[in-house]
Amino acid sequence: MTDDRQGDSNARRLRSYGRRKGKRLTARKERLVADLLPALRPGLSEPAPANLRALFSVPVREVWLEIGFGAGEHLLWQALANPDIGIVGCEPFLNGVSSLLGGIDDHGIETVRIHDGDGRDILDWLPDHSISRAFILFPDPWPKKRQAKRRLVTPQLVQALARVLRSGGELRFASDDLNYVREALLAIGDDRSFAWTASRASDWRVRPADWPETRYERKALSESRKPVYLRFTRL
Repeated sequence: MTDDRQGDSNARRLRSYGRRKGKRLTARKERLVADLLPALRPGLSEPAPANLRALFSVPVREVWLEIGFGAGEHLLWQALANPDIGIVGCEPFLNGVSSLLGGIDDHGIETVRIHDGDGRDILDWLPDHSISRAFILFPDPWPKKRQAKRRLVTPQLVQALARVLRSGGELRFASDDLNYVREALLAIGDDRSFAWTASRASDWRVRPADWPETRYERKALSESRKPVYLRFTRL
C-alpha cells in the first residue's frame, strides 16, 4: 500500500476507543510516562524489523500482541509467566498505560513494548506472519446501536490479524456483550483464515488457566454479565 492510500485509510477510520486520559496521574506515573514510555515505544515512523524479536533488548522466543490492554493486568501477568516471550501492547488510554509502566518498572521487565495509540496502526506496521498470539480482551462494546460502527473487531481488522499471525498462531477474544460476541464470531468465521477451537458450546464460557482475570471481567461478573472467551487458530 502506498503512503497516500495508507493516509486515506487512516483518515476514514472511526475511533474505537473513548477518552485518552482520565484523572491526574501521580508524580511517579508522570515520571514513568516521560522517561520510560519513550524507550518502550516501537518506532512506527521506520519500517518494522524483518525479525520482530529484534525489538527487544533481551532474547525472546516469539512475539505476542495485545490490542487494548486496559490497565495492563493481563499483559503484565503474561510477561511474568512467560519471560521468554516478547509482548507488544497497544492502549490509547494514558492512565492504563501508566499503570502498566508501573508494573514493568516494579519487576524490571525487558520483554514489553508499548504503543500508546490505535492498535490498528501497529497492525499496519507489523511484518507478515510475525506474531504468534494476539489478544483482544473486553474491548469497548459501544452498546448503543448508533455506536456499534465504532467496534474494533471488523472484517478489516480480522484481515489485518490474519496477515500478521503466523500459521498455527492463536487469536483470543473476550467480551461480556453477546451482540459483540456474535459480530466477532461472524467477522472471524467469514474470513476463513481462522478455525474456532471450541469443541462444545460450553467451551466459550470457560476461561483457560493461562488467561488471568482482569478488572473488566470482575466488573462484568459483579453486574451479572457472563463473559465469553473465544480462541481461534490461524490456518
